Amino acid sequence: MPTLEWIGKKAVVNWHRKVPFRLLRCDPELSVGEAGSGNLLVQGDNLEALKALLPCYAGKVKCIYIDPPYNTGNEGWVYNDAVNSPEMREWLGEAVGRDDLSRHDKWLCMIHPRLALLREFLTEQGLIFISIDDNEAFDLRLLMDEVFGQENWVQTIIWKNKYGPGAMTKGFGNVHEYILCYSKNPIDTIEAPLGEEKMKEYKGRDDKYETRGGFVTQPLATRSKDDRPNLVYPVQHGGEEIWPDKQWIWERSRLEAAIARDEVVFRKSKGRWSVRFKQYLRDERGRIRMAKPISIMNGPFNQEGTWEIEGVFGDKRFPNPKPVALIKYLLAMVVNGDDSLDGVYLDSFAGSGTTAEAVMQLNEEDGGQRRFVLIEMDPTVCSRVTHERLKRATEGFRNHRSGDDVVGIGDGFRYCRLGAALFTADGKITDEVRFADLARHVFFIETGEPLPKNARLNSPFLGAVRGVGVYLLYNGILKDKSPGGGKS
Repeated sequence: MPTLEWIGKKAVVNWHRKVPFRLLRCDPELSVGEAGSGNLLVQGDNLEALKALLPCYAGKVKCIYIDPPYNTGNEGWVYNDAVNSPEMREWLGEAVGRDDLSRHDKWLCMIHPRLALLREFLTEQGLIFISIDDNEAFDLRLLMDEVFGQENWVQTIIWKNKYGPGAMTKGFGNVHEYILCYSKNPIDTIEAPLGEEKMKEYKGRDDKYETRGGFVTQPLATRSKDDRPNLVYPVQHGGEEIWPDKQWIWERSRLEAAIARDEVVFRKSKGRWSVRFKQYLRDERGRIRMAKPISIMNGPFNQEGTWEIEGVFGDKRFPNPKPVALIKYLLAMVVNGDDSLDGVYLDSFAGSGTTAEAVMQLNEEDGGQRRFVLIEMDPTVCSRVTHERLKRATEGFRNHRSGDDVVGIGDGFRYCRLGAALFTADGKITDEVRFADLARHVFFIETGEPLPKNARLNSPFLGAVRGVGVYLLYNGILKDKSPGGGKS
């Protein structure tokens, strides 16, 4: 398999393993709603924050969406990972500009350890979506093949994100970006919600309209060469026997049951019968029908994301936010038939917080119990944009664009910052560490699994994995012999 080489690669391929585990400290003043919602907003370096979250969320994240810097040269992003490498020490603290000859090397050194950690968060059939443009799209594809495995590439989506080229365009009008999709392991099937244009096609009406929505009709006969005798039989209608040209797509009992439910449409034209079934917009559970996603998306457009920010704040305080509809579409995809409405959704480049609002809206629409985990590095963006947007989405607000009152959605979230490292430079346990902190760390390191929810943190026995028990004997204060060691 082809591999990608760049300056600093050898120093960063295992850097994610060397990043220290740090504590997370929640701020009750900035947290919104009742505790226990499972939603989290973390302010801090996203590499260190991911490492801090790993013991709790390893193998538990259903879907990841990230929108990292595109490395256009105009973003002013800064390389800050303190990797022990001479050439990379010179990069620290310097904004990456268009004329920087090493900007692609810096970007790859930044993104590699983060991708390596993100993979560990995914469930066995979890997906990751990454927005990118031509500046790094092809480097990223090779890098993802290396980190996630070439066999786990799902699709490279071409997203038409602008209505058209700007008036000042001199050459080709660039009106697209890419969204790379990879899975933790090879997947068999993937489905996505119907788009608005497709939903408009469901114009048929019958007595099931209120619960199932409109319908379209689909042919029941097929000319498939896969001969199956059980699919060849006559159907009775209007005193006639109707045979398929080749065979039906359903076996007899299923087709007869559909006829009894008035879900089959018979039409005769020029002496030939057409037999079609009603395909409803919603299934028996009331959920919108899913369909095969395609590799080209025509919208939603970037301008819609800007309108959403203006609607919340009355100004454009965050540049180029992704539209909520885009992220909702991606997060709602169903892998291998798992259409459960729960799970954890992670965004480690949170920006304006679009991913969290997308999760909230999905839950509001279908009654789901999805949870979000967001990380935002910039403290100003996190406080003035991400936190404030999620707070207003949760509690409700007056839309600055329409003037309408927007009803709050979501159950709230915890606001956290990075705390001290679990261990000092010489390997000693940091004074701030509590028994529960160390328990989560030890259990994860020893088993590769997060600490069980039912773990008893007042006992040395933490739990068992694959028949192996894990115990933690730790006393922070020698005279206190309790499992908490005076620190629990």
